[in-house]
Amino acid sequence: MLRPRIKPEVMSPVGGFPQLKAAVEAGADAVFFGVNPVRGAGRADGAGFHARAKVGFDMEALPEIMRGLHARGVQGFVTFNVLVFDRELRDAERQLMALAEAGVDALIVQDHGVARLAHQICPDLPIHGSTQMSITSAEGAEHARRFGASRVVLGRELSLRDIERIAAQTDIELETFVHGALCVSYSGQCFSSEAWGGRSANRGQCAQACRLPYDLLVDGEYRDLGDARYLLSPGDLYALHQVPELVRIGVNCLKIEGRYKDAEFVALTTAAYRQAVDEAWAGQPLSITPQQEQDLEQVYSRGLAPHFMAGTNHQTVVRGRAPRHRGVRVGTVRGVTERGVLAELSEPLKPGDGLVFDPANWRAPEGREEGGFLYGLWHNGQQVGDVRAGGVYELRFGRGAVDGSRVRVGDPVWRTHDPGLNARVKPLIEASDPVYTRPVSARFVGHVGQPPQLTLTDEAGRSFTARLPEPLSPARNRALDEANLREQLGKLGGTGYHLSDLKVDLRGEGFLPVSALNGLRREGVDGLTALRAQTPSRRIERVLDVVAADSPTVQGEPRLHVLVRTPEQLDAALAEAPDSITLDYLELYGLKPSVERVKATGIDVRVASPRILKPTEQNLQKFLLSLEAGILVRSGGLLEGLQNAGQTELTGDFSLNAANVLTARALLNLGLDRLTPTHDLNAQQITELAGLVGPERLEVIAYGHLPVFHTEHCVFCRFLSDGTDYTNCGHPCESHRVALRDERGRTHPVMADVGCRNTVFEGRPQIAAPHLKDWLAAGLRNLRLEFVHESPETVREVIRAHRAFLNAAIGTPELEVILSGLSDGGTTEGSLFVPHDFGMLDALPVV
Repeated sequence: MLRPRIKPEVMSPVGGFPQLKAAVEAGADAVFFGVNPVRGAGRADGAGFHARAKVGFDMEALPEIMRGLHARGVQGFVTFNVLVFDRELRDAERQLMALAEAGVDALIVQDHGVARLAHQICPDLPIHGSTQMSITSAEGAEHARRFGASRVVLGRELSLRDIERIAAQTDIELETFVHGALCVSYSGQCFSSEAWGGRSANRGQCAQACRLPYDLLVDGEYRDLGDARYLLSPGDLYALHQVPELVRIGVNCLKIEGRYKDAEFVALTTAAYRQAVDEAWAGQPLSITPQQEQDLEQVYSRGLAPHFMAGTNHQTVVRGRAPRHRGVRVGTVRGVTERGVLAELSEPLKPGDGLVFDPANWRAPEGREEGGFLYGLWHNGQQVGDVRAGGVYELRFGRGAVDGSRVRVGDPVWRTHDPGLNARVKPLIEASDPVYTRPVSARFVGHVGQPPQLTLTDEAGRSFTARLPEPLSPARNRALDEANLREQLGKLGGTGYHLSDLKVDLRGEGFLPVSALNGLRREGVDGLTALRAQTPSRRIERVLDVVAADSPTVQGEPRLHVLVRTPEQLDAALAEAPDSITLDYLELYGLKPSVERVKATGIDVRVASPRILKPTEQNLQKFLLSLEAGILVRSGGLLEGLQNAGQTELTGDFSLNAANVLTARALLNLGLDRLTPTHDLNAQQITELAGLVGPERLEVIAYGHLPVFHTEHCVFCRFLSDGTDYTNCGHPCESHRVALRDERGRTHPVMADVGCRNTVFEGRPQIAAPHLKDWLAAGLRNLRLEFVHESPETVREVIRAHRAFLNAAIGTPELEVILSGLSDGGTTEGSLFVPHDFGMLDALPVV
């Protein structure tokens, strides 16, 4: 599919008014931000419907913000990028209507049902599928289009070649991140905050568990990783040098991450990517200076690199030495003196610079690092001002600022603060007049005897014509000419415009005073600005109805569905004869014999698909269909590709993130026989959802390990090989068992899938035992038991215990005791826990 050549937008993150000003003055084409709810229209926890709860704008200020942005030629995109619960749908509808009325240019949405709801409320309001939709293929993009999206934000794990393949297969608008923090987990597929803190990353409450230290256990033994304890903490994305390729491919928008960053970060990153896009579009080489690049590293960096965009190299994505901002490395410690620290410098330093001595926190368990603001530099006992690279200098700090006993020879020295950077960025963040200007073309018509007029046209084709009331007089001395008009009409300083083109239509030799010409120019500028700032006229309507949830009809006996991950677990499951068995193997192509074994017993068999499918992995769909088994569908892209799958039984998994009735019904209408709700729902919310969609349409997980991280980064390759990817790593995932041990001493198994993606599982099984009676009373009959690292005997015991409970041979307390005794670390309710104040609602919204 040939995509039209288009100059991509530069989109900047905005957490408040200083960042908003910085983005506009640095040349952003668009900004994205969250909006706090109108009174009485927020989430159940009182927060807004966006994933950065600590920053954003109040709804009351939004109309004026949008007018100001549009006047400067900048689009404003609002993040509505959280999963929305059934209890919140009415408030979400009110918020969506208010956003549409305020004139926002697009909504960035994660929840599929909410995306469709927003499109129904206001068909004229563009919907952008968030990166939290985990879109990594053209099929995934088309799936988002079904729900109203006109643009999708691609996963940050895609290479340039992947992006190009997607661009060739779909005409939907594509947006990709080019700078900022990377999540180790695929966005929308991280449940670590949910598992370990009761707070959902899909609800904007990320606890950043990926930035914590972990021990690596290989085959049960501790593996010393040296200074790489932060083995799930990636470096930051830096794709400035990939901009020409992204322009060539036809990506519509380049996005900078960082709504929690300050104005300096926004200004510097926006200006750099603005320059890169302009130069690439003009066919010019990138002319970013070394100082500009160093400033980008200085303002905020965990280590900048293109990472996955440049191709997979698992040795570089996660360095693992530290999880936080480092800035620029300026030297290495060579010794400690009575008054300071000796360092061999690789970069110039000056008094006032903020420095930190990096011991790697494996030697400082409490996380404290030594550092402070530099007081002065000494060389051979003399204070010096000029510092040359390669020299060894004594760095001195204020009294008590640095404990020399905690600084070691060989420690890197980082500059975390550079006062000079503040001076360089100040013009962008403190300017009183517009810094970045947009082009306008002008047409002046001056016919003697008729009122002169000036038409200004902006880059979007909007025009405004200003006219003088009096006719143009004949010239007595110097007549109007093009040079004179260009000089006066080009005086657009302080307006946010610059004159890009002038056409002149003169008849007769006319004269116009400079004051009149200036007045005509000012009237034209004011009129065009007012025209640009107008709020768009949109058709907006309420579409949700509110009805009571139906009482469930209890039918049939409960069914146990078992998911296994090894042939040994399969043997155990077959011995217990559950109602179905799902095979979730590392090696998909070894599935066929196991499928045939299950079929031979008369037990229903399913195969689990990967949660991520990239453009080169679409042949997996054909393979899965060739097995003639049911399919556990784990991605929207695969669901899209299976729309003509015939009689194949399809079950949607938790990773489709169905959190409400709108999403659940829409997914079920795409050919799913049953659907597993997202792990973001607690047990009572699952019960309520069952009442809305029908309990027979849900399959709930009664026993399993929460998949806390699902990541493109391969721990096996990084730490058990010297390879860069699956082609040269030696596949240690096939011969070793790996687990991560957290700071509490709990171990969490790591498993790889067919695409070499890793899943880190919560070590303790999450059980639904305290809620099974309520689920059964609500009509839920399809219960799934999922196994990760359990032994065959444990598999059998877990199945037997649940069967005994369903047969009323044991009660809830006995089931909980049995399950807890089968796990070394005990069990957890995890995401199913229901707070004591979580009451039922009398009515829930449905469509």
